Formats: sequence, structure tokens, C-alpha cells
Amino acid sequence: MYKHILFATDLSDDTDYIIAKVRGMRGYTGAQLSIIHVVEPLPGYSYAYLGIEDIEGQLIDESKTALAKLAEQLAVNAKDQWVEIGPTKSKILEIAQNIGADLIICGSHGRHGLSLLLGSTANAILHGAKCDVLTVRLPEEE
Repeated sequence: MYKHILFATDLSDDTDYIIAKVRGMRGYTGAQLSIIHVVEPLPGYSYAYLGIEDIEGQLIDESKTALAKLAEQLAVNAKDQWVEIGPTKSKILEIAQNIGADLIICGSHGRHGLSLLLGSTANAILHGAKCDVLTVRLPEEE
């Protein structure tokens, strides 16, 4: 069974729904749990000369704080928490490989039409991972 699970989260409001699934899988397998959140770089980010605050730095700090709270809920050690900057898919896959994860858990929104054709992060992870991937379908908003 699984020995190391990587929970990839976007830290959205839907995270609570996925947390229940992560807890269940971890309880079932007894696996080590790591969590990751990726901050996408802001396109054309060079606001320094405009006198605008470091927006990207604030996003990273807020992500670290939110991830630490999530880690506390899931009893995940600080060494198993990852806030990365870069393309989401490649960062998740890179960390999964580096830590020896044998299962990645992530959420998936139901996509239709053009969004489906363009693909989602979950789809990209699914097709790029060298380990199993569990995509948790998030409840659709009514």
C-alpha cells in the first residue's frame, strides 16, 4: 500500500472537502503525509520600479501561513510542507519525485467545453506523474 502521500492543495475554500479524503487515505494506509502549495509567478512581474509593494512576496508569505494552518490540522511536520514558486504542474511533480511520493492527492473541478480541452492542473499531474494520482472531484456549486 502507499507509504508517502503528497497532498497538492490550492488552499481554496474547497480544501475542507479534500481534507476528509486525505485523512481517510492516510488512516487507511498509515502513510507519511506531505503537503504542497504552488504560487504561480506573476506574469511580467517587475513592479519594483513602480513603487508597488512586493505582491509576489506577500502571496508567498500568506501561502506559507495558510499551509502551516492546514499542516497543523493534518499533523504534518514542518519538514513535510512545501510552498513552491513556478509552474504548478512541474513543481508538484518535481517535489513528488524528490520526496519519493507514491500517491499524489489533488482536487479536480468538473470541467466542460474549452476548459476541458485546455486541461486542468489535475489532468496535467495525472498524465505527468510517475506515481499514482487520486483526483478528488469537488462538489459542484449550485
